[in-house]
This record gives sequence, C-alpha cells and structure tokens, in this order.
Amino acid sequence: MSAPSMTLYYNAASPFARKVLILLHETGQASRVSLKAVALTPVSPDAEVCRDNPCGKIPALCLADGNVIHDSRVILDYLDQQHVGNPLIPKEGSARWRRLTLASLADALMDAALLIRYETFLRPEEKHWSEWLDAQQEKIARTLAYFEAEAITELSTHFDVASISVACAVGYLDFRQPNLGWRSSYPRLANWYDEVSQRPSMLETQPPA
Repeated sequence: MSAPSMTLYYNAASPFARKVLILLHETGQASRVSLKAVALTPVSPDAEVCRDNPCGKIPALCLADGNVIHDSRVILDYLDQQHVGNPLIPKEGSARWRRLTLASLADALMDAALLIRYETFLRPEEKHWSEWLDAQQEKIARTLAYFEAEAITELSTHFDVASISVACAVGYLDFRQPNLGWRSSYPRLANWYDEVSQRPSMLETQPPA
C-alpha cells in the first residue's frame, strides 16, 4: 500500500470534517489521506491552519502538490472526482441541484448548532444571549421539520452528499445537544438516521464520547 498523498486537517468533533471522513470511507480513499488533528476555536486559531487558510477554519485538505483546499463542500467535490465508483455528487441536471440544496440545508443546521455551542461553551453564562440562542434553535427545528416532511424518501434512495450531510448534522445534535429530544418530533427522520448510523463509515467517524 502506498503512503498517503494528502493530509486532512480536522477535528474529530467537527461535523464538517466528519462529512469529509465519511466520503473518504465510502469511496475507498481513506488510505490516501493522513489525518492531522488540530484543536481550535473562533478565538484561538491554529497557526499552521491559518498559514494555508486565512480564515483558519477546518477541514482543510493539503493535496499532493502542496496546494490546500478548504471548506467541506469544496473538499467533497474534489474527492468525489478522484475515485472510479458512482459519484456521490450528481454531475448535472436537477438531481445535482436538489442534492446540493439538501446538503446546504444540513450545513446550515450544523452552523446553527455550532453557534449555540460557541455561545454556551466559550462565553460566560451571564453573557449568554438568550434571543440569539432561541433563534438558532428555531433554525434547527425548522430544518428538521423540513427534512421530516419533504426529504426522507429522497435521503433514503442513496447515501450521497445529501444523506452524508444530513446524517452528520443530526449526529452533531446527538453529540452536542443530547437532551434535545428531536426523535419524538421527527420519527421518520429518526428511523432513517438510526439505519444509516450503522454504516461502517458512520461508525468509524463517530465524534469522541
């Protein structure tokens, strides 16, 4: 087996990094990428990551030629063009835009959940902005309701960019908001997630306990 030709800067708790890890497993490319864990927050960036990504965000993927690409959506698109199997991002037509739109909704849910995490974990409790937290929680609820009512059948057809993104978003809620109790309100989504969460790629990339 050849040595890894790329390096992924990631954090095991990041749902955006998890999307990349899952695609690597699903497409048989995990051995091509070495993993470099980094610890960072919006107020304590990692110097090495900032050198190649001015925003200092992860995931970031260093390619074999030394170029670095970042934002999970860009990395997923790149990696999906590097394997010979069926694409996980449709190449064209209405299917492409629909699957990418579902993935974008999942990303927005993750963003809202991360903002809640930052507000409650990084700021003193007396400075928590309750209206801000409520607004983010409402975004999450609206998005879960949309997936429940409008997307379950589509998500069940393929485990692709849309399904991976939604699974990572829902998994992050379980990780960071275990008392949210979303399953009782969105039973179809819960059943779908319980099934896909048993995929080897999902089990291999679970966030730390």
